Amino acid sequence: MTATRFLPRERLQTLFERIGDLGYRCMGPQVRDGAIVYDDLSDAAALPVGIGAHQAPGRYRLEHYAHARCFAWANGPQALKPLLFAPEETLWRVTRDAAGRLAFAAAAPPSQRRAVIGVRACDLAALALQDAHFAGDHADPGYVSRRRDLLLVGVDCGHPADTCFCASTGDGPAVSNGADLALTELDAGFLVRAGSAAGRALCDALPLRAPSDAELHLGAAEIEHARQSQRRSLPARNLRDALFANLDHPQWDDVAARCLACGNCVAVCPTCFCSTEREQPAIDGREAARVRLWDSCFSAEHSYVHGRLLRPDTRTRYRQWLTHKLGGWHDQYGRSGCVGCGRCIAWCPTGIDITREATAICTADQPEGEA
Repeated sequence: MTATRFLPRERLQTLFERIGDLGYRCMGPQVRDGAIVYDDLSDAAALPVGIGAHQAPGRYRLEHYAHARCFAWANGPQALKPLLFAPEETLWRVTRDAAGRLAFAAAAPPSQRRAVIGVRACDLAALALQDAHFAGDHADPGYVSRRRDLLLVGVDCGHPADTCFCASTGDGPAVSNGADLALTELDAGFLVRAGSAAGRALCDALPLRAPSDAELHLGAAEIEHARQSQRRSLPARNLRDALFANLDHPQWDDVAARCLACGNCVAVCPTCFCSTEREQPAIDGREAARVRLWDSCFSAEHSYVHGRLLRPDTRTRYRQWLTHKLGGWHDQYGRSGCVGCGRCIAWCPTGIDITREATAICTADQPEGEA
């Protein structure tokens, strides 16, 4: 990140204008259906000014406050994931001519320059994991195309929810990398630092000034307060061995009795990437499309292999999700798949808390079963 500069609040609109000048479709946080989500946004006045988000296990509610801040909320249900790993995407198409011959054609990857304002540190960490999966040795063309055309303006999270625990995973609340531009919101304006060549170009085009020592102190104090205010945490950053040593722990039965296997947790999780594929044939039989859809390891079909279900009940499905997320990802990506955003806690209908379940299983005095 470059040296910190300062953007007065009344000049925030210039950020949107300069992003538009660069040819990006701008997206930012807005209130939709009682939640904060990313949507098209070209006017700073449309940001959620004076809005906060009360979150607890199984609860999410927006609240109104008498201040001028527009990023004083913790993440809503939507992360960057649906903007890059599309919930539904055509992979290829096939057509049949009059002679019955089949012709296959790959779907053209979409191309649109998008800028997202308001991205939090936990979601930038999740994006790095998505990059490792979708843009690695066997790159996904659609994902890579959308990722290449993405500009990210991160905002430090000064108001974590009760469900947040990014401090314990090392993924927040401050934006340290992954953003082209990073902001810290203060009452009077924004501390600004660039994290890429695109971010530096934006800084050069903005009406920035040097920050005062008092402004720098306020920014650092807000981040430290946000870190210290988090009450939830995972027992460790690497739970691989503890989880696999407790595959028969009675806590799996306990959580299964509460879990609805609805898949809400994986839908809002910014790192989950399970998918399935479907054929969508035309009614006249002349063409069809192969479509990829988001899927969940909580569904029965997900573990169906050659006439049998490998995970026939909620207990084994929840265990698969938690052991993979917090354990198996270390083997695949060198770290946990959890970034501490707390979405799975807030959006679980029964309020299941991943930090409590992991602590109950991984801090047992003696393993209850063998891996």
